[in-house]
Amino acid sequence: MVNRISLGRRLVNSTEVKFGRGVERARRQRLPVVAIVSLVAALTVACGAGQQKVNENAVQSATANQNARHGEMHDGHAMHGEMHDGHAMHGEMHDGHAMMDHSQMQSSPGAEKAPYDLQFIDTMIAHHQGAIEMARLADGRAEHAELKELARKIVADQEREIAQMRKWRTEWYGERAPAINMELPGMRESMQMDMRQLAEARGRDFDLLFIDMMIPHHEGAVVMSRQALERAEHAELKKLAEQIIAAQQAEIAQMRKWRTEWGK
Repeated sequence: MVNRISLGRRLVNSTEVKFGRGVERARRQRLPVVAIVSLVAALTVACGAGQQKVNENAVQSATANQNARHGEMHDGHAMHGEMHDGHAMHGEMHDGHAMMDHSQMQSSPGAEKAPYDLQFIDTMIAHHQGAIEMARLADGRAEHAELKELARKIVADQEREIAQMRKWRTEWYGERAPAINMELPGMRESMQMDMRQLAEARGRDFDLLFIDMMIPHHEGAVVMSRQALERAEHAELKKLAEQIIAAQQAEIAQMRKWRTEWGK
């Protein structure tokens, strides 16, 4: 009986030893697998974090686009992510003035197929608003009182002309789609002003930079208006084009004179 018990204990001990060795061998054999599993798990976590970041960026982008689509409409201009006649443009704030990146303006879809008078109205409104934006920077920045006075005149004259063109647009074309055409003569070239640089300038530097930017901007309006004298259907629009040519040519001459005097 004792021998049987002793034999049983030896069998149990032998089994435990073999089992322990087997476990150890299994552990040694499985170590690479565990390492691989651990690596995969780590990569999965990293990828998950990366994907989460991508998703967050996508959401932020979509939110920005959504905000832009629901922005306020303002005659073909978009500022600070707002939508204006279908154009989304990025701008900045300087001393309370909203400024657009005019160099990035694009033509309205199908603008070239719209009636010429509608193209002129929408495009000239956008052009005028660029001049107004520049002119409003003069107060608090310009050195010469003469330049400040000219800037105020530009704002008053061109706001009045914008109001008149809006009225005609409603009367003649109702709710027609926007027709800003950047390919009209003089438009694209005259919208390359650097608004940030102008906003940061002060004193004499501002005056000279303002002149250097406003002269080509005015020249673009003159070129566009001369084409309107030939192509416009409405007599009222031709008369406005004549007024724009006369007023802005006079202002160009005055600014050139100041440029010579102040640039010495």
